[in-house]
Amino acid sequence: MATTVIDLPLPPDAASPPPAPRTVSRLAWLGFAVVLAASVMDLLDATIAQTAAPAIRAELGGSYASIEWTTAAYTLAMATSLLLGGRLGDLFGRRRVLLVGMAAFVGASALCALAPSPDALIGARALQGATAAVMVPQCFGLIRELFGDEGQQRAFAVFGPVMGLAAVAGPLLGGGIVDLDLLGTGWRAIFLVNVPFGLAALALGHRVLPRSRPVAAGGRLDATSVLLAMAGGFALVYPLVEGRELGWPRWCVALPAVGVALLAGFSWAQARRAARGATTLVEPSVLRRRPYVCGLALVVCFIGAMGGMVLALNVMFQIGLGFSPLACGVATVAVPLAATGGSIASAVLVGRLGRTVLWIGLGTMAAGLLAVDLVLRAQGAGLSAWDLAAPLAVTGLGMGMIFMPMFDVILAGVEPHQLGSASGLLEAIQQLAMSLGIAIVGTVLFDVAGAGRGAAAFVGAADHALLVCLGLLAAAALTVVWLPRHARAAAH
Repeated sequence: MATTVIDLPLPPDAASPPPAPRTVSRLAWLGFAVVLAASVMDLLDATIAQTAAPAIRAELGGSYASIEWTTAAYTLAMATSLLLGGRLGDLFGRRRVLLVGMAAFVGASALCALAPSPDALIGARALQGATAAVMVPQCFGLIRELFGDEGQQRAFAVFGPVMGLAAVAGPLLGGGIVDLDLLGTGWRAIFLVNVPFGLAALALGHRVLPRSRPVAAGGRLDATSVLLAMAGGFALVYPLVEGRELGWPRWCVALPAVGVALLAGFSWAQARRAARGATTLVEPSVLRRRPYVCGLALVVCFIGAMGGMVLALNVMFQIGLGFSPLACGVATVAVPLAATGGSIASAVLVGRLGRTVLWIGLGTMAAGLLAVDLVLRAQGAGLSAWDLAAPLAVTGLGMGMIFMPMFDVILAGVEPHQLGSASGLLEAIQQLAMSLGIAIVGTVLFDVAGAGRGAAAFVGAADHALLVCLGLLAAAALTVVWLPRHARAAAH
């Protein structure tokens, strides 16, 4: 259990310096290492699998839709289960739920590695995403329990750079593991690596994570709302991924409308529970704030564009140009590296410029993607990774400028009592947006590629797919108009 040392103040008549600040114990940092391990496993499993998806299809077979589902199954299951995961932490305690979620995540990772077919892998990836949704929402709350309100800033000063490094290393690590083909495991090793890493974190977490009382012990789980959210998200994404393969039957065209209706039902159920004084998964009043709702639209468009871009580049480089997974990771490494610089720049500028930084970032990212598109058209089948290095760096720079301030600007107009609910919903929408972006852009990518083979077909398909990403960025820029002018830190 984490311990802290607090110096008590001396009596008023004692001549002494003010009380010493709260110090953080070694056990707190060990507990933080467990929290960090959970977050890194989640991030890496999203980025690594995208890089490895073409190699997975080459071994297991399946349609082009299976490439999309390799990532979309994870993010969709996580999106529709995040609110449930956060509520489980309130009901049963963050320590217990994190450890159970981590154990399930390790088991799901093993199932991914053992998958004998595309369908089995997609099912295991969905299970992996759902278990990540149970695990990840506990992390920030546990950091606060470990370090207190004052000390948590020290933890976040470590958390941010580590997660940034994981994002940069993900594609390279995934490509390297697949190419290494350790003991003949090939792509399966990207999932097997979670097993020893996760088991070590579990053993440590059992010893050092704090045993705090649940904040809503004895409360009830709103199963109806959870099922509505899950069904609605699935109905939105499934037809977009499978529609092209199935020839767009009528039910496939109608299903997204059903998904919207189910999500509207979720919102209605939450409002009804709030009116009765019951606990809700989402604070309904936050959805009556236009700036926040416009912020959700920004997240859908921006994250969707980002997810679609990564899919298009991975498919083009590996299936079209014949790059290995590692070579593909190297070819696109300019994006996360430049994004790091963009994040630093936006951190400096956001206090003075507020939401204007988002427009600058979106414009820069769009300019980079447009340059990528023009290079694709000019080079065609003769394209090389060096041709795209500079345009991808510009794209990454703009992307990084958006990520850092986006959530603070969106949350600036949210009341303190709404903040937890608004943050949780924002994270869920981010994961859903990734699934939607992959589904929409993937549909265009593989529809244009058709039955074509070779570099020319996939470079041309990537050209069209990136135009869709540019359209999503343009839509994202329109939503910024209704966001608060300044970030949350400056607003209060």
